[in-house]
Amino acid sequence: QVQLVESGGGLVQAGGSLRLSCAASGRTFSNIAMGWFRQAPGKEREFVARITWSGGSTYYADSVKGRFTISRDNAKNTVYLQMNSLKHEDTAVYYCAALALPGFAVNSWGQGTQVTVSS
Repeated sequence: QVQLVESGGGLVQAGGSLRLSCAASGRTFSNIAMGWFRQAPGKEREFVARITWSGGSTYYADSVKGRFTISRDNAKNTVYLQMNSLKHEDTAVYYCAALALPGFAVNSWGQGTQVTVSS
């Protein structure tokens, strides 16, 4: 099983940017799809973005499409989430996840990193 550690969260003003990182260990990272999810206070955890093992295919939630970009560096065992044009409603704990095929079910979760967007 893969172990995941997120970093890069923080406080940012609306319209600003942040880049989250997720470092993986414990398994061959380059063979697995990866995703980002988030959970706002009082809400269920929701899908944000995912990327295939090669990085050749990405998919985004409608709410972040055009503003967020997921990418990965298999040499560094790291997946990233670049977040631009942040909105107050993007405030949440962001979780990195290793995904299993088929179906992209979550195999492993990171501990989460807090993103707070002030309006």
